[in-house]
Amino acid sequence: MVRAFDTHKIRKTRELSGCLWDFQTLPEEGEAVRLKTPVPGCWQSEPETLTYRGKACYERSFSAAGNIRLEWKGVSHTAQVYVDGEPVAEHYNAYTPFSAVVRGLPAGEHTLKVYVDNSFGPDSALHVPNDYQTYGGITRPVVLEELGGQYLSRLQVTPFLREGSWYIRAEGMVENLEDKPFDGSVGLYLEDERLAVLPVHAEAGETAAFAAEKLPCPKAEAWCPENPRLYFVSAILCAQDGQAADDLIDRMGFREIQIAGKDILFNGKKIRIKGFCRHEDHPQFGCSLPYAAMCRDLSLMRDLGANSVRTSHYPNDELFLDLCDETGMLVWEENHARGLSEEDMRNPNFERQCEDCIREMIEAHYNHPSIYIWGILNECASHTEYGRDCYQKQLALIRSLDNSRPCSFASCQFKTDICFDLPDVVSYNIYPQWYHDTPADAYLKDLYDWVQEETGGSGKPFLVTEVGAGGIYGYRTPEKVKWSEEYQAQALERQLNAIFSQEGCSGVYVWQFCDCRVCDSWFHVRPRTMNNKGVVDEYRRPKLAYETVKRIYRSVETYV
Repeated sequence: MVRAFDTHKIRKTRELSGCLWDFQTLPEEGEAVRLKTPVPGCWQSEPETLTYRGKACYERSFSAAGNIRLEWKGVSHTAQVYVDGEPVAEHYNAYTPFSAVVRGLPAGEHTLKVYVDNSFGPDSALHVPNDYQTYGGITRPVVLEELGGQYLSRLQVTPFLREGSWYIRAEGMVENLEDKPFDGSVGLYLEDERLAVLPVHAEAGETAAFAAEKLPCPKAEAWCPENPRLYFVSAILCAQDGQAADDLIDRMGFREIQIAGKDILFNGKKIRIKGFCRHEDHPQFGCSLPYAAMCRDLSLMRDLGANSVRTSHYPNDELFLDLCDETGMLVWEENHARGLSEEDMRNPNFERQCEDCIREMIEAHYNHPSIYIWGILNECASHTEYGRDCYQKQLALIRSLDNSRPCSFASCQFKTDICFDLPDVVSYNIYPQWYHDTPADAYLKDLYDWVQEETGGSGKPFLVTEVGAGGIYGYRTPEKVKWSEEYQAQALERQLNAIFSQEGCSGVYVWQFCDCRVCDSWFHVRPRTMNNKGVVDEYRRPKLAYETVKRIYRSVETYV
């Protein structure tokens, strides 16, 4: 299952995943492991490759003719793709999609090989040994699309409200694969209603853009967490003779996010965030969660009273975002970078890999109404001048790609951060009564007052983007010592009460929803080689903290 709906009716598509592929490891020494393995999936799910880190090859055959487009929703973490022995694509980063167009395939059977590498090293600035696991494999779906001479490569729609009525701005791109110019038109539709017909001219082998600035949608209903009304929006590409040549279908919701002083406004109403940070991680599936597991996670978060999820610390599977759109779960989505020092950020590949991730994230996920904010560079070097330059460039890139949403970053630099003039929302990760014993209310007030009095973040919305404590499932003790379920529940109660009592605080993300596997090098600070701060364990069994957070979240109104 690739998306929660069909993205084409005219273009012929088929999923190449959802089946077994030929797989073999390519170790630097020792014997290779050969087996049949499911795609999508992580090779850590196979007993023979449970701890393998390195290079491997996936292979399968397919039948096609003419022009095709292959899309990978996620490969962890570096991919090299070959069709019939010829290279067609390379990509770095496990968490963003990429594609390749192959022209003029002869009719018949063809071989597809994907070389995958999940090893750590100087070429990888973002995938490093970290407080979560870097799995290996083709971890998200693979799609084959049959193309004609031209195809629609992008459709972005931005809703906005003017004098009580909804409008959309639409823009997109047409790719001309032929060696002659193309003249045609693009029809834009909301559900079955045609909004506009735009002329398109593309030179031979070139890309043509189209745009409509203000398309009225007078019957549109607003999308919001309590009523997540979705609409299909589509573009149909036609030749000069009126014959439909291609289409592209997506979903959208009508909503606006604005910043008004210290408040985040959702459709004009001040909203309070009650969220969870969530890793894509499961003991059976690694980072390659099936649809039912995603649904289960969202069901539990809704039961907990949450209205938002943070995709810590990378862009998520688009199927999960589809579910957030459908269920009204607001999303903080961020690019892939966590806990990198200035030295790490000086890796020659760092800026390019971060910028590629931002572009791919926003271009792929722009139309999701559930995404209300973009984030970058979690807990990186925002306290240094070099780090500030990186933050400034990446936030500027986000704004150049999408000025309809605010942006932020989650800092852990206590009273040393020098970047709070850059984002729209000031965000802090804090762990009072876990990494230190300062009472939560005193710690938060001290931090908030410093932001208002001594930084460029004064007068902006303020979010607590991480807070929590570790608790090992089943470890119960009347002394309520750290790592016990009792201590975790007690700490979260004090933390959340302090946050919701703090004037000027727009909300919180509990760290975290579920326990997750970490890299082995973190063993000395992570019992079980797991990050144990989930309110449910890795199997989604609730800890004592579950009911504590549920009681508090359900007592707090979404709109203030």
